[in-house]
Amino acid sequence: MYVHMQVTCHLAYIYPWFLCSPDTTFISQRERERERERMEKSGKPRVAIIGGGISGLAAAKELRRLEPTLFEATDSIGGVWKHCSFRSTRLQTPRPDYEFSDYQWRDRTDPSFPTHAEIMEYLHGYATRFDLWRLIRLESKVVEVRFLGDGCNAGFPQPWGDKRQAMGERPVWEVGVVSGLSGTVQWYEFEFVVMCIGKYGDVPNMPEFPQGKGPEVFQGKVMHSLDYCKLDEEAAETLMKGKKVVVIGYKKSAIDLAVECAAVNRGPGGEPCTMVIRTLHWTVPSYAIWGLPFFLFFSTRFSQFLHERPNQGLLRSLACHLLSPVRRGVSKFIESYLTWKLPLEEYGLKPDHPFVEDYASCQMAILPENFFAEADQGRILFKKSSRWCFWEGGVVLDDGTRLEADVVLLATGFDGKKKLRSVLPEPGTIHPLIPHMAFVGYIESVSNLHTSELRCKWLGRLLKGHFELPSVEEMFRQTSQETEVMKRTTRFYRRHCISTFSINHSDEMCEEMGWSSWRKRNWMSEAFGAYNNQDYKEDKSEQAVLLD
Repeated sequence: MYVHMQVTCHLAYIYPWFLCSPDTTFISQRERERERERMEKSGKPRVAIIGGGISGLAAAKELRRLEPTLFEATDSIGGVWKHCSFRSTRLQTPRPDYEFSDYQWRDRTDPSFPTHAEIMEYLHGYATRFDLWRLIRLESKVVEVRFLGDGCNAGFPQPWGDKRQAMGERPVWEVGVVSGLSGTVQWYEFEFVVMCIGKYGDVPNMPEFPQGKGPEVFQGKVMHSLDYCKLDEEAAETLMKGKKVVVIGYKKSAIDLAVECAAVNRGPGGEPCTMVIRTLHWTVPSYAIWGLPFFLFFSTRFSQFLHERPNQGLLRSLACHLLSPVRRGVSKFIESYLTWKLPLEEYGLKPDHPFVEDYASCQMAILPENFFAEADQGRILFKKSSRWCFWEGGVVLDDGTRLEADVVLLATGFDGKKKLRSVLPEPGTIHPLIPHMAFVGYIESVSNLHTSELRCKWLGRLLKGHFELPSVEEMFRQTSQETEVMKRTTRFYRRHCISTFSINHSDEMCEEMGWSSWRKRNWMSEAFGAYNNQDYKEDKSEQAVLLD
């Protein structure tokens, strides 16, 4: 729930991805005062939510008694599902594992993975069901966030105050917003801000190249997956049909791009798509391993007992060490199935590392059904290279191989750190040194929706004063322990991924909220049943506490 980061008092409060253009017009002080008076009439603490993706919607729902204002820069809610999805993009988990606890899918028994269009329909239904539209301001881009208090407060031992109260006693944040095409910055003051802009989308992660070996020497077209998402079907087909296309990457976006490229190049005149792979990761065709449901291996209390977790104590650490052969055996069992089921060795795509390391770092990807079918037809080719660069006719690999290309598609991910100006490299829900601000949607697990929603429930109770924050030192200690566990679990640690101890993580939040951490009806289900969002639906007593 907390995040480790050393922040100076001069750095923590300015968010430079919110930049005002030189010709921006600012409203007058009198207009600013009028807006302040209007917002004060409600008599409630003022809360801003920045971002209208899944995390922002969950925050709006859980905080709706405070009538927060949700600022969304675009003309639609949905976040990455609206703005960073391809036509073929589907969810990577079954429907019951990706739903809000109090808003189920109508067709949750459908075994197919939902398309991005179905997810958008689901999110619109959620916003309508809980009357969130009245809180949402579309086409309202936050261009600057200012701290109104003492700028050096963030350097003090207790920046949240002696009482460690989450809600400020007076407005402490000033948020500048540009609506539509006006170019006028309108300012609003808030006691609390919830950042839900996420780390995907908006800012592409662009590779760097030596002088004379970058895209400037290439005579074809270079496009990041973020820009490809903006193409309509006709433009995407024109871009790739009959063209030599190279896709850089081997994660979900790269795999989907390769499949779309192969689809438009079927028939006469079609050209194969070549994937350039820097690091191999395990891919999964479905959520079944040798006929057993995948949740048995990682999503039950019994299965997660095999894995290290923060604050586990001496006896638990000893048990975890003694059970390490079992942990390796589970990983080998899964690897044996994937090697049998998929032509990984035939195409040189079998990773050298254990499957569990990909799962522990949230690197696992679900394959489209026809991915290897397209490869078998020669429409998808694979090249491994730890480094690559451009030449005028295409791409050069680390062994000197030159791939001819008309189009190079960069599925190289996004730069979430730039979004936050490196203030929070691994944001949690509360940052110890940034008072009266929360960050939701930055911790990853198998179901990011569940992770975000439960944090919003926790945040709602924190803002109501049901519990106090621990000291800054304690927050840093807890986050440091989580980070060390993740680093010991996988060599691919890059971001905060709690997939191997997600139930324990949820337990801690439940206990702080005053809930029972054991959410199932009997010990058998508790030990061997899969945990999902429905287990965290509040009962009447838990709902009553929030409404008091």
